[in-house]
Amino acid sequence: MSDYWKRYEPSAQQPWDWPRVVHLHRRAGLGIAWEHVGRDIDDGPDTAIQRMLDGECASVIDPNEFRNVSQVIGDAAIASGDPERLKAWWWYRLIFAADTLRERATVMWHSHFATSNAKVHDLHLMQEQNEILRQHAFGPFREMLSVVVRHPAMLLWLDADSNRVGHANENLARELLELFTLGIGNYTEEDVKQAARCLTGWTVRNRQAQFREERFDASDKTVLERTGKFNIDDLLHLVCEQPATSRRLVGRICQWLMGENVVDAEGLEELAEGLQARDLDIGWAVETVLRSARFFSDDNICSRVSSPVDFIATAVRALGLTKSPPSTPLLASWSARMGQDLFYPPNVAGWPGGRAWLNSRTIVARANFASDLVAGRLRVPTEVPVFGVDGAGVESVDELLKFLSTYEAVLWGRRASDEQRREMAKGVAGISECVGRLLAHPHAYVN
Repeated sequence: MSDYWKRYEPSAQQPWDWPRVVHLHRRAGLGIAWEHVGRDIDDGPDTAIQRMLDGECASVIDPNEFRNVSQVIGDAAIASGDPERLKAWWWYRLIFAADTLRERATVMWHSHFATSNAKVHDLHLMQEQNEILRQHAFGPFREMLSVVVRHPAMLLWLDADSNRVGHANENLARELLELFTLGIGNYTEEDVKQAARCLTGWTVRNRQAQFREERFDASDKTVLERTGKFNIDDLLHLVCEQPATSRRLVGRICQWLMGENVVDAEGLEELAEGLQARDLDIGWAVETVLRSARFFSDDNICSRVSSPVDFIATAVRALGLTKSPPSTPLLASWSARMGQDLFYPPNVAGWPGGRAWLNSRTIVARANFASDLVAGRLRVPTEVPVFGVDGAGVESVDELLKFLSTYEAVLWGRRASDEQRREMAKGVAGISECVGRLLAHPHAYVN
């Protein structure tokens, strides 16, 4: 590869400092508490990035406890039949998982393979699909695609259950070509029709995907200028070998890890060519971006609007609230109010992201969430102050400014000016109110 994605090496112009450590965790993971920033600075970028790739960011609870509690919460959610409890299960993972990179990637793939329980109506299948996305998040894309397209949740979501010889349903074929792989402009309507025939025969019985030979169209099909008696495996092979698929995938990865307009066509093409040459190894592309000088460039820091999941999880983790955490059902509810209702994407295209996250309604929701979070109203019991040094514990404005200087680093990823800091400290009763103002500021909405 050329110098476009050259490896990051600390320099006078791009030092390995706290803004870049915080940037790594806010952009690629789910935030970082100030107490862990120094460790990453001391260890250097190679070790800090490798720790994130290995899923070993700071654990807030014992890994065995995390796995056991996650299992119990998930099983109880499915048994209850309550979608809100399944959302709370995922929010438990978002708040407590040590592998923040994988958890964040799972959110990305949830939008890429957007599937909604509003139509599937089966919490077991929705959780099962979620675990598939998590397991395959950084592997060869064709393996994930093969499992996801055959999974009962996707078959039900896109009506593949009714797709049979002589009566092809094009929904799954269309989204496979348009959204999951090639993208608009890289296939024809005839390709959609022929691809739908390749996908015939698959149905769902007792929560299991089944292939029924008598429903399969075994005749010749012509897809992407290739002809044969193609089945689902042949079709997936055809779309994965197309350069358009690798371009779409690197576009998705850069939408997550890079700011708006930071990567140009040259950079996307170079990354796509590398991905194609490595059999669509998503882990390679993610690592290439994370280790690049471009990822740590000034242009890429604080240049991307945070999703509701990013905003909420980063706030909870950065403020160190995992020891006495907010209610995960309430976090799920706030995320939905901000426009990201997990397990219920708005349509087959998922969430548009970027500046679409912000409008008059969602900005108010973010500000109200900030107020409730720092006031302790998202806990059970409620009305418990988040910061024990509030109220009478604050002896001076200087003490408030000191706390603000710490929290602005992990919530904004940048320093406030002295004037901004004093304005936020003006007329407040304690640290919680100050931090609430910090979290409600537009600087907290970008990462």
